[in-house]
Amino acid sequence: MIELRTPAEIEQMKAAGTFVASVLEATRDAAAVGVNLLELDALAHRMIRERGATSCYIDYHPSFGASPFGKVLCTSVNDAALHGLPFDYRLRDGDLLTVDFAAEVDGWVADSAVSLVVGTPRDEDLKLIDTVDRALEAGIAQATVGNRIGDISSAIGDVARAAGLSVNLDFGGHGVGREMHGDPHIPNDGRPKRGLPLRPGLVFAIEPWFMLGTDRIYTDRDGWTLRSADGSRAAHAEHTVAVTEDGPVVLTARSS
Repeated sequence: MIELRTPAEIEQMKAAGTFVASVLEATRDAAAVGVNLLELDALAHRMIRERGATSCYIDYHPSFGASPFGKVLCTSVNDAALHGLPFDYRLRDGDLLTVDFAAEVDGWVADSAVSLVVGTPRDEDLKLIDTVDRALEAGIAQATVGNRIGDISSAIGDVARAAGLSVNLDFGGHGVGREMHGDPHIPNDGRPKRGLPLRPGLVFAIEPWFMLGTDRIYTDRDGWTLRSADGSRAAHAEHTVAVTEDGPVVLTARSS
């Protein structure tokens, strides 16, 4: 079911967005050569406790997951595209890392993700991150009253195609509110002027994710981590966005 939020409710959701942004900033700043993925998860877990927030991931067990997720961050490294389950791995020079995080604060959820390179970057990784970031910006720019879901999807897909990338449509953006995942679904490619009309009060996560060499994925033996079928590297960017009469409002905007 698609729900519309009042201006007052969107204002209340900003606390969750600010908290999620702060956790991503902290984990991004802590990610360095030699740091263990479990240390990053522990940092986020500590911040959740200190804030009195609730993790959206730790007990999350959808049909595509082998078991409850059990961690509070998704940490996807190199060829891991989505849902990276943190494990005993120390980051290495040149690793491409995506951190994805969702939490509930005072009954409202926000969801966001950021990709970065640890240590010495490869040019192709920086270009891939730039592409997902630009695709996210393009999608957000279309989140205006009078447009449709297809306008967001088309804008994201256009950026991918211009960069020579193909798009996987198995996972995409989604409604956000009292729960982490809801309607509407927002594919990362589509046709403009199609789909649900955008109305004030819609709140959703827009999340482009691209892989360098393929649009196919497989599930790792951990039952969660989705990896590129050809071993190519992946990047992912995400923000929670509210549609308002005054334009899109990014609830998970980071300070840097």
